[in-house]
Amino acid sequence: MKIVDKLKNANGKTQFSLEILPPQKGKKINDLFEVLDPLMEFKPAFIDVTYHPEEMIYKRRADGLIEEAPLRKRPGTVGICAAISYKYDVETVPHLVCVGFSKEETEDALFSLYYQGIENVLILKGDTKNNIQIQKNKSHNYASELVEQVANMNRGKFLHEETINEMETDFCIGVAGYPEKHFMAPNLNTDLKWLKHKVDLGADYVVTQMFFDNKKYFNFVEKCREMGINVPIIPGLKPIEFKRQINSIPSHFFVDLPEDLTKELERCKTNEDIQKVGIEWCIAQSMELKAAGVPSLHYYTMSRSESIVKIANAVL
Repeated sequence: MKIVDKLKNANGKTQFSLEILPPQKGKKINDLFEVLDPLMEFKPAFIDVTYHPEEMIYKRRADGLIEEAPLRKRPGTVGICAAISYKYDVETVPHLVCVGFSKEETEDALFSLYYQGIENVLILKGDTKNNIQIQKNKSHNYASELVEQVANMNRGKFLHEETINEMETDFCIGVAGYPEKHFMAPNLNTDLKWLKHKVDLGADYVVTQMFFDNKKYFNFVEKCREMGINVPIIPGLKPIEFKRQINSIPSHFFVDLPEDLTKELERCKTNEDIQKVGIEWCIAQSMELKAAGVPSLHYYTMSRSESIVKIANAVL
């Protein structure tokens, strides 16, 4: 079932959803199932599965010259989504990214998803660090271009075909939103114009980047509505669990930690103390968002379930 239909059928009840990482190379799918098993009692409406394109590394050959070699640390999402759907009978949402794929490879991946009965995709530009480069004229440069490709396929318009194909895909398209703006955007209004463009092209719903101040989410939703973005906007949440995240989360995800939260975290002596504060903060966020009637509470698990189970027990 499409994500927007699941939200609509919930009749205003706030849903519970997750994002997970594929297991690292060398691990088994059962390692991922061990993460998901304790979370399934809360009946997630859907599970996002992230995608990690190959990285280019540089290795010195025996003759002393440097050569470029591809490295993939995690498997792709298609098989993982199919395995999760089969085991748990839950909707899965694979991430699609611009980085590291030609338009033709993207079309092939979408057909593979379509044939396996996966109806939902979340579209992102993707991370361009670690020497991953977008190939001009081969890969999409912006997430909006990838949204347009999927929307075209939903209308039977495929690459290198001059006529409309009788076969049409029927993907529900999710995109990312940034309550504190995307780090590459000069300001929030400019960022929202691009988000509106993606919705106009065919995006069906928005999932936000993590945030730790609900006022930023509510302000973001208000500005979206003023701009004519009327699709569901799902808040993304993450509990802080380690002391290093006090600095790594703001620097990596370009989000702010509220001063009150930072003071509490800095008083903590151990990671157990950090985890307790992070869970309590996330519970308070979740309760306020649920009371406001958000479509779903979407948790970034980083493939760790302990904190999310405690939060879900308190909130759902």
